[in-house]
Amino acid sequence: MPSWVTSASSRSWMKSLRHLVVLSSLCCFISGYSDKDRVRELMSKYPLIDGHNDLALQLRKLHNNRLSKMDLHNVSKLATDINRLQAGQVQTQMFAVYVMCGAQEKDAVRLALEQIDVVRRMCTEYQEFELVTSTQELKNYESSRKIACLISLEGGHAIDSSLPALRMFYQLGVRSMALTHTCNTPWAESSSKLYNIYQRQNDSLTNFGKAVVEEMNRLGMIVDLSHTSWETAWAALKHSKAPVIFSHSSSFSICNHERNVPDWLLQELKKKQGLIMVNLHSKFISCREEANVSHVADHFDHIKRLIGAESIGIGGDYEGAVSFPRGLEDVSKYPALILELLRRNWTDNELADVLRRNFLRVFEGVEMVRDQLNRTRPSEIQISLEEVQNQCRLVLRPPDKRGQVDRSGTSRPRQETKLLLILSIVLLLSSLLMFE
Repeated sequence: MPSWVTSASSRSWMKSLRHLVVLSSLCCFISGYSDKDRVRELMSKYPLIDGHNDLALQLRKLHNNRLSKMDLHNVSKLATDINRLQAGQVQTQMFAVYVMCGAQEKDAVRLALEQIDVVRRMCTEYQEFELVTSTQELKNYESSRKIACLISLEGGHAIDSSLPALRMFYQLGVRSMALTHTCNTPWAESSSKLYNIYQRQNDSLTNFGKAVVEEMNRLGMIVDLSHTSWETAWAALKHSKAPVIFSHSSSFSICNHERNVPDWLLQELKKKQGLIMVNLHSKFISCREEANVSHVADHFDHIKRLIGAESIGIGGDYEGAVSFPRGLEDVSKYPALILELLRRNWTDNELADVLRRNFLRVFEGVEMVRDQLNRTRPSEIQISLEEVQNQCRLVLRPPDKRGQVDRSGTSRPRQETKLLLILSIVLLLSSLLMFE
C-alpha cells in the first residue's frame, strides 16, 4: 500500500477522533454532567478508605475521653465528625490509637488501652459507625451507609517491648501498628531526633524488632512504616513476609521533610507490593505552613510516575497535624483532591485504586500471609533487660522473708542494713580521726 494512502488514512482517523472528543464534550455540556458529577459518581462507587485519623487523640485532649460531653455528628473545633466524613465519601476510617512518647517506660500500655476503649465506644455507640477487623467485613459494609472503623496503634512504644501485649492488642481489634512514633523504641529507630533515647549505631531494627514484625505477620496485623527512619523502614520491608504500608507519609522528592519517603525506598515498597498513603499535612506537602490542592496532587503525580498508581492511597492525618492545604481543610473536602487528579488525566481505574482497591489488596495480602502461618506457634521471644533499660520493669521473684519487696524488687530491710553499715563505717572513721 502506498505511503500516501496510509498517511491519508491516519489523518482521517485523527479527524474522526477529534470529532468524537468534541461530540462527547458537547454531550456532557448539554446534559450538565460535569467533572464534579464524575467525581461524585466515582466516589459513590469506590468510597474512600482513609489510612490515618487522630480523632481519638482530640477526644482525650478536649474531653478526657468523655463521649457523653460531645456529639460526634457535628464537632466545630475539629476537622472530623460524622457529617463531614459522610460528605467526604469516607467509607472506611483507620482511627489511630496514639500515645505520646513521654509515656514510654511509664504507662504507655494503659494509655493505649484507654484510647482503644474510646475508639471502640465511638464506633459502637454511634449507629453511623461499624467496628471492623477484616477485609471481608470491609467489603460487607462497602455498599452500606455505615462508616467502617479500623483501629491502628501509632507507635511501637505502646506495646512496652512485649509480644504478649502485641497479641492482646490484636485481640482488642488493632489491625495495624506503626513501629515507632517520634521516639526510638528499644528495638526500632524513629525518623525524628526529638528524643535522645535508645540511640544505636547501625542497628535500626534489632533482633527483637524483627521478632515484632514476624509476630505481626503471624497475627495478620499490618506493619506501618510511617514515622520510622529510612533504615528501619528498609529493614522491615526486607524482613516482612507480608505487604507493608506507610499510613500517612508523602514524597521526599517533592518535599524533603524527614517524615517523607525517598524514591529508593518507594521502589523497595513497590517490590513488596506495599502502599504509601499520602499525608495531607501542609509541612509534609510543601515544606511550608501553607499549601494547596495542586501541591498535594504533585506528590500523587510523582509517586505514580515512579511506582504506579497501584501503590498509592490516602492517609489524611486529620486531627494529628495542625495545618492543611487550602481546599482540604477538613475530611469533607476529599472530593476536591480527586477532582484535581481527574483534571490531571488520572483515569477512573487509577482513582478507584487510590480510593479503595489498593488498601484492600494490601490488607488481603496481610491476611493471606497470616493464613499461611496459621500453624506457627505464638512467639515466645523476650527482649533482654539490657536492651530495655527500664527501671519500672519488675523482675519476678519471691518476696524477701524479712520484709516486703518494693517496686524496684529490692527488700526494704536489705536497704536499711546497707545504710546502717555505711553509717557504722563513717562513725568508725570519725573516731579514728579524733584519736589522731
